[in-house]
Amino acid sequence: MSKLAVIYWSGTGNTEAMAMAVGEGAKAAGAEVSVLTVSEISAAQAAQYDVLALGCPAMGAEVLEEGEFEPFFTELEGSLSGRKTALFGSYGWGDGQWMRDWCDRARAAGAVLCGADGLMLNEAPDDAGLDACRALGASLAAL
Repeated sequence: MSKLAVIYWSGTGNTEAMAMAVGEGAKAAGAEVSVLTVSEISAAQAAQYDVLALGCPAMGAEVLEEGEFEPFFTELEGSLSGRKTALFGSYGWGDGQWMRDWCDRARAAGAVLCGADGLMLNEAPDDAGLDACRALGASLAAL
């Protein structure tokens, strides 16, 4: 059984709801899952997991949250080569450029992305959005 970490930052609770649903989907599919805020884990600890699901909303001019999440991800990038990874987050404006940039960074670091374009939900996740998050978790568990 793979050890999977769902690590997220959330300002309004939207990305947190997504993270919980990703974790539920992975657990239901048989994975050993830890759901953690980015402040609860270091990049070195995250690198000990077999599979990672990383969640961060779009901030400012469509960038990752800069106080906690961006420094965490920058440190983690060197450990992503060959690692099964999924990216997810919510946004309230723009067209998803932050997710495209983030996916490009993860691919450049050698991550094996589950869901080539990441999972983006506009604003608060509705039932269909939460179902998509659960399906992402289940897909990660199956890797």
